[in-house]
Amino acid sequence: MNLRKRFTVFMAWTCLVSQLPAQEPAVEKPKAPVIVRPYLAPTTPPVSLKNSDRLQSLIRAGKLYLTVQDAIALAIENNLDLQVDRYGPILQEWQLERMRAGGPLKGVSSSNSVVNEITSGLGVAGSELAAGLLSNTGGGSGGGSSSGSFSQIGPITPNLDPVLQSTVAFVHQSQPQPNQIVSQTTALVNTEHIYNNALQQGLITGGTVQVAFNEQYLDQNAPSEILNPAVSPVAQITIRHQLLFGFGEAVNSRFIRVAEKNVGLAEETFRSQLLNLVASVLNLYWDLVGDLDDLKVRQQTYDLAQKFYQDTKREIELSATAPVESYRAEAEMKARQRELAISQAAVRQQETMLKSALSRNGLEDPLMDAAEVIPLDHIEVPKEEELPPLRQLVAGALAKRPDMIMAKISDEASEISALGTANGLLPTVGTRFSFSAQGLAGTPTPQPPGQGALPYFAGGFGNAVAQVFRRNFPSQSGLVYFVGTFRNQQAQADYGVDQLQLKQGDLIERRNQNQLVVDVSNYVIALRQARARYATAVDTRVLQEQLLEKEQRKFSLGGSTRADVIAVQRSLATARSAEVAALVNYSHAHVSFDQVLGETLEKNNVSLREALEGRVSRASKPPEAAATPKQ
Repeated sequence: MNLRKRFTVFMAWTCLVSQLPAQEPAVEKPKAPVIVRPYLAPTTPPVSLKNSDRLQSLIRAGKLYLTVQDAIALAIENNLDLQVDRYGPILQEWQLERMRAGGPLKGVSSSNSVVNEITSGLGVAGSELAAGLLSNTGGGSGGGSSSGSFSQIGPITPNLDPVLQSTVAFVHQSQPQPNQIVSQTTALVNTEHIYNNALQQGLITGGTVQVAFNEQYLDQNAPSEILNPAVSPVAQITIRHQLLFGFGEAVNSRFIRVAEKNVGLAEETFRSQLLNLVASVLNLYWDLVGDLDDLKVRQQTYDLAQKFYQDTKREIELSATAPVESYRAEAEMKARQRELAISQAAVRQQETMLKSALSRNGLEDPLMDAAEVIPLDHIEVPKEEELPPLRQLVAGALAKRPDMIMAKISDEASEISALGTANGLLPTVGTRFSFSAQGLAGTPTPQPPGQGALPYFAGGFGNAVAQVFRRNFPSQSGLVYFVGTFRNQQAQADYGVDQLQLKQGDLIERRNQNQLVVDVSNYVIALRQARARYATAVDTRVLQEQLLEKEQRKFSLGGSTRADVIAVQRSLATARSAEVAALVNYSHAHVSFDQVLGETLEKNNVSLREALEGRVSRASKPPEAAATPKQ
């Protein structure tokens, strides 16, 4: 029973996890044994064009009820432009993964290779090669022309991933021997196997360490061979290192550090796109609110004109006024009706734009296409606009604006990259040290007295390996090499170009900071002007309402004409529309003000981490529990 209960709980958790939205895009490294894992491709989830469940939960009875926070959450979860931008940080993380492996940049040919010095000297051919009677013409470079490769300025970082090279060769060969002095046979028949193994590790300081173990086994029909068959293992440690060009952790890790900077740069780029998206959604939302308010104004104006037209017709029926007045009242009503239709079309168009920004599949979903957007929030103008001093606003913008942070990161990355051109001025001075031990063993063959093999070499592979580890036949070698370029114009030109670009970048950064001061100042002025225009529009609308009330009272007493009443009605309609437009312009000014300061995400409680994951943890209010829209 306990086992069944555990199984039930496990299945419940599995179902729950399967319903949670996965972070996308995401790249999952392969999970396999260590030996196989490096050769398996990472997996990426397929592109999803399905909207989040939040969108369906906000639709009730064919109406999409939206608060500002819900609109922002839907845009974060469903907007395709943001989904495209979401790939940027992950791409840079994988670029960093590649750079941590060392080696050249993508598209640049590598000079790093595993050079394994194989065993030689066994048999007739080996003795002739060792004596200089033959030349080793076998093999080749194995590489093609590098004319199509990209160039890389500065030293190439050694491969930091360990490289294992293993070669197994089996040979059965028959060769005619025109000279029988050495082989003492007319046809030399070899049976041979060769095992060559080398493990190389690059050093971030600018060198490589290689450990090799090679073995050659030879069995041939030459009577002159003293040991036949014979085996010869070799163990070798080789250290190569640069002393000037390509020396030092700072210069060899520059691309890794630049890649780390690029990860931060990609996140700031995404934050910039997110900030622009939130600002765009806010403007779309407030535009819809303004269009709906304008629609109400147009409806009120139309209702007023319609009532005036009906009153005029009634007075004509009672012979209280001339019939010609009917045409004037009807023309006014038709004009207001046309304005109402235009306002209704503007609302539908704004709804379409907003729904497109909040959905992955646009209006393909019939439910989404038919849904009427009901905004639950309205524009509010504070009684007072308390703004910090300009110096404080500029300091905040420098610390929060994504473009300012991106410029700083780019300058830091350029300075790191310049280490390569500075190091490229130096000549190449390198060292190579090699330590090896060799063994030899085999089956002695009958030879004339005094020419046989020593008993020390009699035996098999175990005896030869024991000689290697005892270092009975050690070898050491070392060399220092120098490569210099006369005049060195190319390296000096690369360094000069890099330094000039760095200085140019410093000036551009300063110019952008100066422009930021101007932008912040302009947006402060724009915000204050928008507030002043709104206050003026409110006062004008109140005055026009009072004038219409007085004009209607005068008309009822016979002190005014219908033309005067219609003129005042038109002025009131214009004042009401101007108030709505001024309110929307104020909202745009406030959104732009937050945007220029880099505070849009902070002011609207948007989490960068949630945006990167593509899901917002905050639950939306059901439409039934939402606040009733203000009238």
